[in-house]
This record gives sequence, C-alpha cells and structure tokens, in this order.
Amino acid sequence: MGDVPYGTSSIAPLDDMIGEMNAQPLTFVVHVGDITSGRGPCGDDWLEARKAQFARIRAPFVLLPGDNEWTDCHRGGFDPLERLAKWRSLFCFPLESISLERQQGKYCENVRWIAGNHVFVGVNIPGSNNNLDRDPAETGERMRAVFAWLDAAEALARRHDGLVVMMQANPFVKPRSGGANGYTGVLERLERLGRAMPGKVLLVNGDTHTFKDDEPLPGLRRVEVFGWPQIRWVRARIEPGAAPFRVEAMPP
Repeated sequence: MGDVPYGTSSIAPLDDMIGEMNAQPLTFVVHVGDITSGRGPCGDDWLEARKAQFARIRAPFVLLPGDNEWTDCHRGGFDPLERLAKWRSLFCFPLESISLERQQGKYCENVRWIAGNHVFVGVNIPGSNNNLDRDPAETGERMRAVFAWLDAAEALARRHDGLVVMMQANPFVKPRSGGANGYTGVLERLERLGRAMPGKVLLVNGDTHTFKDDEPLPGLRRVEVFGWPQIRWVRARIEPGAAPFRVEAMPP
C-alpha cells in the first residue's frame, strides 16, 4: 500500500483496511511511503499517531519514507532533513520476524530481506523529483547510498530466484520544473536490471495514486499501488513458473 492516510478524513478508512489485511494470512506488509498529504500534517504528533495506527497490523510491517513526510514539509515551515531524522527515530526499528536488514550508518530507511527465495529491497527514493530541485547535494549523497544498497541486493538476488525493488517515487514521471530529472540514474539502473534479469525483477512504487501492473522497461515488471482517495491495497504472491509474481488488486 501507499499514499495513505492523507489527512484526518482517511484515518478511519485506513483502520478499516488494516482490519481487512489482518483477516488475511500475510507474510508481511509494505507501505511504500506518503503517510500524510503534500501539505501535511508534518508534525511529531501526526507521525507518532501513524506509528500507533500501523502497530495494529498483525503481519510484519515495513514502511518506506515518501516525499510528503520530509522533502515536501518545507511547505509547512519545517526543515526537511529534520523531518527525515524524526521519521528515522520512529520507523527504523528492527523486524526479526522477517530477518530485516537495514543499511548501516545514516540511511537506516534502506532495507532488505529474503522471502519466497526472492530478495526484497526498499530504498529512499521519494517523489517531488527525488528532492533534486530543492537540495541537489542531499540527493547526490543519498543516491550514492541507495545505489550501493541496490548493487548489494542485485548481487544477492543472482543467488536467488528474483528481485523486488520498492520505492515511493514513480520514476517514470518527468519533472514539472522542466529541469534536470532526479530519476535519470534510477531509470538507468532499472533498465540494466531488466536486461540482466528479464522477468525476474519487480518494481513496486507509489506516488501517482493509480494502480498499474505493466512493463515500462524491457524485462521489468512494475506495480504501482493505489493511493488516496482510493484506500485500497494490493496482494501479491510468489508462485513457481515463468511469471512468478501474481498480483491482485483488493476491492475497496
């Protein structure tokens, strides 16, 4: 799931969706980011309330950061890097139940685990052009860590059956500013993965709020999860065969 909740009106529907997920035998649940709207709330109270809400999820739960909870918080007068530090203090917790690994050092939000003989890797690549327009130095430093983490995940995946890459941003969206594309390096990396491991790489993203199940690059399957105002989730299975990922959009 992703891009939910977007303000107080979506808190109760999200609670209902969590109840639906809890009725399923899920191995784990991933939220690909954006747990507030592009205009906030961004404060501590909101983030802490979301942590308490997500604690109701019975399956092991992994959250990735989105642009709305840090890069876009400048709109409300917050310092984006301070907000990301707060996010890390709340959500960089261990998950021994799925042997979750976090990247050592500053970027603890980058995660990795193995399930169904596939490598799952989550990275901090947010919307809003990957923060390149506002803070190119931050983007450059973070992406060096992201690419190193992806390199390690790719090497690990070659000893397994496939790779699932998860991020908040839809990297196929062009920047609104018309300037440099903050996802150029990401697209190059995804294209390379699709060529090297055709049919064995799945990208999961959020950001543009429309469910998609397509092949935007040769050899790369992409699933975009629902987002507000559609408070829905996507269930995926790994099955033996040439197309191992079975994806099902759950009804509202």
